[in-house]
Amino acid sequence: MITFFKTLRRRLISRNDTAKYLKYALGEIILVVIGILIAMQINNWNQNRLNRKTEIIYLEGLKEEFEISKLKLEALITVNQKNYSASKRILEYINSETNLPSEASFSELLYTSFSTDIAFNPNNSLLFEMINSGNLKNLSNPQLRKQLTNWISTLTDISKQEEELGLQRIEVIDMFRTDENSLKTIFKQAGVYNTLDLPEDSKSLSNLSLLQSTAFENNILMFILASYATEQAHYIPLMSDLNTILELIDKELKT
Repeated sequence: MITFFKTLRRRLISRNDTAKYLKYALGEIILVVIGILIAMQINNWNQNRLNRKTEIIYLEGLKEEFEISKLKLEALITVNQKNYSASKRILEYINSETNLPSEASFSELLYTSFSTDIAFNPNNSLLFEMINSGNLKNLSNPQLRKQLTNWISTLTDISKQEEELGLQRIEVIDMFRTDENSLKTIFKQAGVYNTLDLPEDSKSLSNLSLLQSTAFENNILMFILASYATEQAHYIPLMSDLNTILELIDKELKT
């Protein structure tokens, strides 16, 4: 093909046919331009195909991470509800003059309320890698990119609230670091003492006097308030954000 065009060009030049040569030259330029455009289009198509393949890999990885994080958050909400529900039951005993719990029941409520720390630990390794490497831009959906960026800042706020909840939990636990109250009694009555294989003894100190303590009541109230705020102002909105992210990911995977 190239030899044909070269031969044609030489013939036109040798005949001194300027008009036909100009038409030929213009046609040759047009063919070159068309060839370049086709090559660029093919290159763009290949690049878009590669970009989409990379995006799908990221989307599938993010979906897996956020599905695991959702399970963790659901479990954490359940634990938090269990904690403050048991604390509310303690508060009912504090406010009652006649309906008092047994030592075993009181110990079980204390153990249920304060034995478990609350902290959300989502799976964010891929998301952090994408942000730190600048690969978040590989996601074509701007709303999804915005949600993922906001997710990180939201987790920072939640971590601060969890720290506050942890401090209120410690305030209650610290009341058992004195000679007046006994962690051992709680462990024994809640069945933890045997589980930990701790040495048995006959000493027993009742914790029921705490039900008459205003300081104890105040600490329980602050713990309930912090637990409730953690759920309603942080965990529930976070679950909504998490579901939105998963919906956007699913939508992009189906595109």
